[in-house]
Amino acid sequence: MSVNIRPLADRVLIEPAPAEETTVSGIIIPDTAQEKPQRGIVVAVGPGKPDEPTTVKVGDTVLYGKYSGTDLQVEGMDYMIMRESDILAIV
Repeated sequence: MSVNIRPLADRVLIEPAPAEETTVSGIIIPDTAQEKPQRGIVVAVGPGKPDEPTTVKVGDTVLYGKYSGTDLQVEGMDYMIMRESDILAIV
């Protein structure tokens, strides 16, 4: 997947995972009650800071904080851009 966005410094571009539409027991969750996903796939990575290279790479599945990053839409696709320090874990 190629995106025409190149993050700067320690920023990371993430494609969020789709929100859960049903519960484990099969109950359908309406759009208004669906929670914002906290997991996604790294699409692009900035070069890092001179003293701190980035540790995530394109294709990594990551977990991030609930209120982390900035939502943006490019060519009809939803993405999030955030600092690498906002990423909690690589799954």
